[in-house]
Amino acid sequence: MSEHHEHHEHHGPDARRLRVAIDGPAGAGKGTVARGLSERLGYLLLDTGALYRTVALASARAGIAWEDVEAIGALARRLADEGRIALPGVSGAAARHVDHMQILLDGEDVSFAIRTPEMSLGASRVSAVPAVREALLAMQRQAGSEGGVVLEGRDIGTVVFPDAEVKFFLTAPAEIRARRRFDELAGRGVDVSFEETLADVIQRDKADSERAVAPLRQAADALVVDSAGRAPEAIVDEMARVVELRARAG
Repeated sequence: MSEHHEHHEHHGPDARRLRVAIDGPAGAGKGTVARGLSERLGYLLLDTGALYRTVALASARAGIAWEDVEAIGALARRLADEGRIALPGVSGAAARHVDHMQILLDGEDVSFAIRTPEMSLGASRVSAVPAVREALLAMQRQAGSEGGVVLEGRDIGTVVFPDAEVKFFLTAPAEIRARRRFDELAGRGVDVSFEETLADVIQRDKADSERAVAPLRQAADALVVDSAGRAPEAIVDEMARVVELRARAG
């Protein structure tokens, strides 16, 4: 792998380092695939959904209800303007060593605090608030402006970077996505039933797809990849081939 990274790092000044968008519903495996692709390509990895989860966490800690649109919007603007959310990002080989993107809130690593069913729901709620999306949009665009980045979320290819050079839409049936989520939560000792997890996934899909602002939808020029029954490595192989062909094509 390291030779592969060296190969990318030492390309000439004309090398195209692309922006790669991976969108799709909750539980499709975007995180795992994005990490693998980042490692394979030697690209920076950014999980933009973590930003929304962090706003949800910050608001819960501040005693602000997720339904309080005005207060949530104001909080998100403060967090962004004051640089209180830091998304260091990881690149290349380092990606394989992280379960989730590291994210800091007021200097505290909240990477695991935001990975609960409650914060999943909170992220879906706060991400429907236009002022929240506006506050975080600049942060996401800045992070990906240089290229050589894999961004994963719900609206990267449609809103954040509609001109991204490569777009994927990763999906899988709700039952399969819920099973993955359930296994992940059970492995961390979270007391939740499969039925509850499936209901959460279906509710999240509905909220993400029906919201008025930046709903979850497939970009017209995105390549659809179904992750059902496929090993993450096989999906990464397919995506890496697409990116490398696009990079060479100029």
